Amino acid sequence: MPRLIERPTIVTAAGNKPKLIREYAGRVNSGHANVSIAYMVSPEGWLEPGQRPDFEEITLVLRGTLCVEYEGGVLNVHAGQAVVAAPGEWVRYSSQEPGGAEYVAVCVPAFSPDTVHRD
Repeated sequence: MPRLIERPTIVTAAGNKPKLIREYAGRVNSGHANVSIAYMVSPEGWLEPGQRPDFEEITLVLRGTLCVEYEGGVLNVHAGQAVVAAPGEWVRYSSQEPGGAEYVAVCVPAFSPDTVHRD
């Protein structure tokens, strides 16, 4: 029988400003270790520390622009676009544009504070 996830769990975010993270599937909300799915809303001017995670992260931008810095440059990911960061790749996410950004992140395996390796 399919299992209903009735509501997400709010997870504390890293960064210079408050960012909303609602985890639907993952270690915290559903006990999934193999994947996590989170809906995020970051305000204008939000910036998190760089990271070199052990997981692949696929991010789909729903609204606004998500800035993704990586060792070779910068990508601006706009609404309707997605970006994939490979395990072990250094990245830093931010939302510098007016209105911030709204996006969904999928991590394989699931996000964990022990495997994100923040700067």
